[in-house]
Amino acid sequence: MDWGMKNRMAQIIKPNGRCMFMPIDHGYFLGPTNNLEKPGETIKPIIEYSDALFVTRGVLRSAINPDDSKPIILRVSGGTSVVGGDLANEGITTSIKEALRLNVAAVGLSVFIGSKYERQTLLSLGKLVDECEEYGIPVMAVTAVGKELEKRDARYLSLCCRIAAELGARVVKTYWCEEFEKVVDGCPVPVVVAGGPKFDTELPVFEFVYDGIQKGAIGVNLGRNIWQHPRPVAMAKALYSIIHKDATPTEANEIFNETNE
Repeated sequence: MDWGMKNRMAQIIKPNGRCMFMPIDHGYFLGPTNNLEKPGETIKPIIEYSDALFVTRGVLRSAINPDDSKPIILRVSGGTSVVGGDLANEGITTSIKEALRLNVAAVGLSVFIGSKYERQTLLSLGKLVDECEEYGIPVMAVTAVGKELEKRDARYLSLCCRIAAELGARVVKTYWCEEFEKVVDGCPVPVVVAGGPKFDTELPVFEFVYDGIQKGAIGVNLGRNIWQHPRPVAMAKALYSIIHKDATPTEANEIFNETNE
């Protein structure tokens, strides 16, 4: 790993080996998502708890302050929408030249393993890795499942993560599941846990994040369970405590209850 790659990886993964990524890229297929209509305003009170933002170039340019920004993981795949035919029919939407111009720390794209578009998304990952390695930019692969939530089991996610790592992803984002250790143990690169669907209460979020960390994940890429929550600062602070201060779910819940924001 050359200096540029090491430096960019160090920007998004802290010295303790942990990370808390804040995704605000949902609009690329969902449009003006609830509580994310104005992304710049949404993240103001919670950005201090983020180690990196996962964002599209449009929102980066229009809503993120370049004078005081967290490291950026740039979403570079898309081409579908929630009202279209198939969310898996993605392609690369942003060039490496653009990523360099925007001075990002990493790039990310989705792969849809098991879908009819599996091949094209995996080939996109391979092509992206080829181009990014030339310039020392790490690639985060997102093991997306579209609307097929029943696929989120250890056997399927282990397959997805291992394939993404084999094709050269430096980091893999995937969902938490039962027997999550099997997913992490089968993946030779760092794994971060996705947030998945929004929960009605806080404790289940703290529990699956804690379990993921205990079983080998280095952190999370979690958005809606924070910025769609009525008390986003309390959620962000509690989750940060699990990732960077080794808090238990019970301790995180206490931090949540003690935080007035």
